[in-house]
Amino acid sequence: MQRKAYVPGIAVLLAAGLAACTGGSGSDGTAADPKPGDLSVSTPAAQPGKYRTLPEACAAVSHDSLDSLLPGIKQITDQDQRDKAYEGQATLTYDTDRRVGCGWKVDSTDATDHLLVDFERVVSYDNAVSDDSRAQDVYATEETAANLPAPSDSATPSDTGTPTATSSATPSTSASSSASASAGASETPADLQPRKLSDLGDEAFLNDKLNSASSTAQQRTVTVVFRTSNVIVRIEYAEQPTASSGTPDSKEMQDRARNLAQKLVDRLND
Repeated sequence: MQRKAYVPGIAVLLAAGLAACTGGSGSDGTAADPKPGDLSVSTPAAQPGKYRTLPEACAAVSHDSLDSLLPGIKQITDQDQRDKAYEGQATLTYDTDRRVGCGWKVDSTDATDHLLVDFERVVSYDNAVSDDSRAQDVYATEETAANLPAPSDSATPSDTGTPTATSSATPSTSASSSASASAGASETPADLQPRKLSDLGDEAFLNDKLNSASSTAQQRTVTVVFRTSNVIVRIEYAEQPTASSGTPDSKEMQDRARNLAQKLVDRLND
């Protein structure tokens, strides 16, 4: 039996359709402009930050720095206990690429010292905003919350070098808690008051608070926060003397905290 021949009608229709689509371009042979929202037209993503990882926080502070900030370490006679004191205690974190920290607490014959170092790598999830820009916003919010006093016209420009003042005032025991919390602005030398620092990272500030840890003891807490590219580093250094009449020295603590901050800047830039 002879088989019938079939015309491939579907193939003919498809070919005609493709020809019609091709003919949809302009008469001069140019393609039509892309429609709004066309996936082929996209805005370049903002630049990522300089830092993709963070250092190991407990190893970021050298033994020499810890000896300076925590004098009680060198007073520990047991070598195993001293080594443990150097190690510090890592803070809880769920993503070590985004945030890490480490804390130390050491007693000495004269005082109890605390040190906390925190690293945060800021990442922007908005393609139109760079990591650096997002980090600037995070830093600015933190600086605003610190409520730094306005610079005094008579202040020594200590943000360009190590403070030159050699003494710090002791607040009256009758001073209000709000006054002591700001380190007694009227009693503290102007160049030791909380302030911005222009010689540390891309931007930085220092805070200094003197609080009553008990009815008689005074605890001073010096905080240095700085930003370099998309990483923000926070240093919190606190000291409480064992003697009820003692007051931690502001200049000495600020110098120690700023020296550590500079070393961390150098470590990040290595």
